Amino acid sequence: MTLQNVAAFIWDGVAPFEFGVLCEAFGLDRRDDGVPLLDFDVCAPEPGAVRFSLGFSMNVEHGLERLEGADLIAIPAMQRGRPLPDGVRDALLRAYDRGARLLSVCSGAFALGEAGLLDGIECTTHWKYTDELAARFPEAKVVPEVLYVDSGQVVTSAGTAAGLDATLHIWRQEYGAQVASAVARRMVVPPQRDGGQAQFIARAVPECDADTLGPLLGWIVENLDQPLDVDSLARRSLMSPRTFARRFRAETGATPHSWVTNQRVLRAEQLLESSDRSVEWIADEVGFGNAATLRHHFTRVRGLSPQAYRRRFAC
Repeated sequence: MTLQNVAAFIWDGVAPFEFGVLCEAFGLDRRDDGVPLLDFDVCAPEPGAVRFSLGFSMNVEHGLERLEGADLIAIPAMQRGRPLPDGVRDALLRAYDRGARLLSVCSGAFALGEAGLLDGIECTTHWKYTDELAARFPEAKVVPEVLYVDSGQVVTSAGTAAGLDATLHIWRQEYGAQVASAVARRMVVPPQRDGGQAQFIARAVPECDADTLGPLLGWIVENLDQPLDVDSLARRSLMSPRTFARRFRAETGATPHSWVTNQRVLRAEQLLESSDRSVEWIADEVGFGNAATLRHHFTRVRGLSPQAYRRRFAC
């Protein structure tokens, strides 16, 4: 299913920032940047005023019927203790049964749990609430402290900025690296943070000064074809390998190997979309060395082989 129609689904108690994340990611017209225009609406259990968690209200024109045509239903952070409004559970189940994807941001995962849509799948929420999510929905496979989890039809994300990461992940899946990067550039955020990165890190976006690894990260992105193992990177940073690995995790939320691998996959995506170079050439250019290694990492991260990705997203 190609993403064309998105419904942001809210009711009383919705958090404004996480709601804004969905509007920013899917609701803006970015056709001048080469981004497809989506049919985006906000809907509620019934039309009328919806009260936000900070006390102000917004008038919503669409009710449950708006969910019927949505390819993606996105639920921002909601109050966790309230039962679902009348009709919401059945509406979400009908959408799931017809193949719609569902995305939650932060405590929006509790709404999916109440609807029974987390049973038997991996999922996440804000790190403060993962224990509560697991206790309330014991059939769910809660993954703590990751940015987002893609379980196929259901995508759950952690709090605040992790919602942006999940929306960019969906853009990338549906329209490829160039479109996702264009959306990220307009939002002034990194184009991709891997879902498995830790939620709690010392610096979400490292600053480029002498006290951080920011300059090194920039150098890595420009030199992906070089040896980038922990020992060589530690030497370049004038640290012991153990100190370097600990500092790297604190500043990026990922291990050096995971971060470098993700950057290599990102660059491979861009080359697959924008060039006709062979997979073998691309593998060498991004530092994987050979096509087999590229295929292994690319398929594990993206769920598609490089050749299948090129067929789907090549310009």
